[in-house]
Amino acid sequence: MVVLLVEAVRCEYRGESRGGRESVKSEQSSLAADFAAHLSVDRGLSHNTTGAYVSDLRQYLQHLDSVGISDPGQATRDDVAGFLGALRSLGAAPETVARKLSMLRNLYRYLISQGRASRDPTELVSTPRKWRKLPEILTVAEVELVLSQPDLDTPKGIRDRAILELLYAAGLRVSELAGLALSALHLREGFVRCLGKGMKERVVPLGSHAVRWLTRYLEEARPLIVRPGTPDTIFLNMRGRALSRKGCWKIVQTYVSQAGLDKRVSPHTFRHSFATHLLEGGADLRVVQELLGHSDISTTQIYTHIDREYLLEVHRTYHPRG
Repeated sequence: MVVLLVEAVRCEYRGESRGGRESVKSEQSSLAADFAAHLSVDRGLSHNTTGAYVSDLRQYLQHLDSVGISDPGQATRDDVAGFLGALRSLGAAPETVARKLSMLRNLYRYLISQGRASRDPTELVSTPRKWRKLPEILTVAEVELVLSQPDLDTPKGIRDRAILELLYAAGLRVSELAGLALSALHLREGFVRCLGKGMKERVVPLGSHAVRWLTRYLEEARPLIVRPGTPDTIFLNMRGRALSRKGCWKIVQTYVSQAGLDKRVSPHTFRHSFATHLLEGGADLRVVQELLGHSDISTTQIYTHIDREYLLEVHRTYHPRG
C-alpha cells in the first residue's frame, strides 16, 4: 500500500508537469513521494493520514509557488504564517489549520534530517485553538433501535447486525473494523485485537451480545458470502470482497434511516456513544482512553464534557428546582 501511494504521488506530479516547469515539478514529485514514504514507513502513520498530509503538502507547495518560492527549504516563518493566514481567510476551521501546521512540522523535521533545510520555520508558529465541539451520540435506547433494524433472515442482515454490534461493543474506528482479519478475533476469550493510528495494537474486550452475533455471522452468513480469492478480513461485501469503509458507512446510514432517527449518525457515532456510555456507567477515564486507543488523554477528556452535559440534563429534568 505504501508503494502504491508513493507511485500515485509520482504519477500525479508527472501529469501536472506537462506544459513547463518540468524541473520544479520533478523536484516536488520527488519530495512528495519521499515524504509519503517517510510518513508511512518511518513514522508508521496510516494510509489515510499519509494521504491527507501529502494533499496538504501539495497545497503548501502551490502557495509557495504563488509567492515565488520553489524550494520549501528556503521558506521563512513569514511564508508559513502567510500560508496559514490564507487558509483562515478562506474560512478554514481551526482543526483544519492545526492539521496542516502539523504536516508542516513533520515536513521540516524530515527536511532537516535529510539536509534539505537548515532551519524549521514552524518553530515559533503557534497552533490555532480548536473549538471543542461535542460529538453527536446515541442514547442506549437509540442504539438498541438501530441494532434491531437488520433483517436476520438473510446473510446480509446477520452480517450487518454483527457489524453494528461490534462498532458499539468495542468502539472501533471504521477503518479498524474494515481491516480486521479473522485472526484478530478471539471469541472464546471475548476480545478483539485491532491496529489503530500509528499501527498501535490494542486489545478490546467484547460483550456477550457482540460475541453471539459475531459467532452467528461467522458460522451462518460469512460462508454464504465467501468467493474464490476472498480475503481473510472478517467482514465482506456481498460480492465476497473486503468490506470498505464507505460500505460500512452506508450500512449504518441505512439502518439509522430505517429507525427514523433525526440525527447525523456515522460509524464514528457508535464510537462516541461507546465511550460516553462507559463513562456514564462509572468507567475510569484512563480505561476508556486505553479502550479507544488514544495516545493523549486530553483527546478522551471531551467525553467528560458530554458526561457533564448528561448530568445537567438529568438534573434539569428530574430535580424539583431544575
